[in-house]
Amino acid sequence: MQISGYWRSVVSVAGIVGLAFLMAAGPASDVKPGTPLKRLGDEIVVCGQLFHTGTPVVLWTDPGGYDAYRIDKRFGPLDEAGWEATAKAGKVRSPNRYGTRTRGLSPAMLEKVRGGGWELGDLQKVVDQFVIHFDARGTSKKCFEVLHDMRGLSVHFMLDLDGTLYQTLDLKESAWHATISNNRSIGIEIANIGAFPSQGKNPLDAWYAKGPDGKTVLTLPGPAAKEGLRNHSVALGPARNEPIVGEVQGQSLIQYDLTAQQYETLARLTATLCTIFPKIKCDYPRDSAGTLITRKLPEPDFAAYQGLLGHYHVQTNKVDPGPAFQWDRLIKEAKDQMTR
Repeated sequence: MQISGYWRSVVSVAGIVGLAFLMAAGPASDVKPGTPLKRLGDEIVVCGQLFHTGTPVVLWTDPGGYDAYRIDKRFGPLDEAGWEATAKAGKVRSPNRYGTRTRGLSPAMLEKVRGGGWELGDLQKVVDQFVIHFDARGTSKKCFEVLHDMRGLSVHFMLDLDGTLYQTLDLKESAWHATISNNRSIGIEIANIGAFPSQGKNPLDAWYAKGPDGKTVLTLPGPAAKEGLRNHSVALGPARNEPIVGEVQGQSLIQYDLTAQQYETLARLTATLCTIFPKIKCDYPRDSAGTLITRKLPEPDFAAYQGLLGHYHVQTNKVDPGPAFQWDRLIKEAKDQMTR
């Protein structure tokens, strides 16, 4: 029996497809059911997919992670952790600490995502801002306790003093961290005790002290293990030795810088997010002269803005990430990561 050229082509293509299927299916069929798949440990989760960052990441599903999906309190007595006890206390408005992104969605699309059906391409059309906070609590452990247990809020990422990155929610969720930006943004709380009026009392002396060599070191008010830090092998201190005085929202503030470990992790995360979400431009709000804007953006400017921004660009009553935050350093290091 002879086969025409047309059918020879069909058979040939069918054979290639079949071979490809067998090659794809073959190894899987050799894997024993129940075999665990290990992460590398640097992945974040977006729409259920894993994306590498190049820096250690603790997910909400990992031992020691912080789970913003939970409705009970993470800390405190177990018999007082449930939602019923929390509701009676009257300080948390909802058992959920997050919501569904709804910005710009059609009724059909909204119905689709209500069940968690976000596809990456859909989410990329919605997310265009990355909001940076300092947590004003000093460590990620304390940040989650206050944010989740006490205030009923959430944030996608927390960045601890030692550079450990925690993810608490899939990025498809709308975390409650920055009011009018929530629907379109990803948020991160960076462990830093914060910025304070440059004149007057502040708690900085309880957190920072000069070492024997004259360098400023972090002096946590409590054992490091108690504060939840994972890496006790490195000496922690601000990236710049002296506190920084600067103006935010028209106020003169003083603040110590982030740690070098935090900048390294934040740069890798920023590069990752700007790659996954093309609408997040790797830059910060600037005026006509190219200088950092240190106040809330006017409504039309905020509505049009796509990129990195501080909490103070969103709300007039916020000053984070503060005057010590090195925007140019972050942008340069993130762009370096993106062009490798």
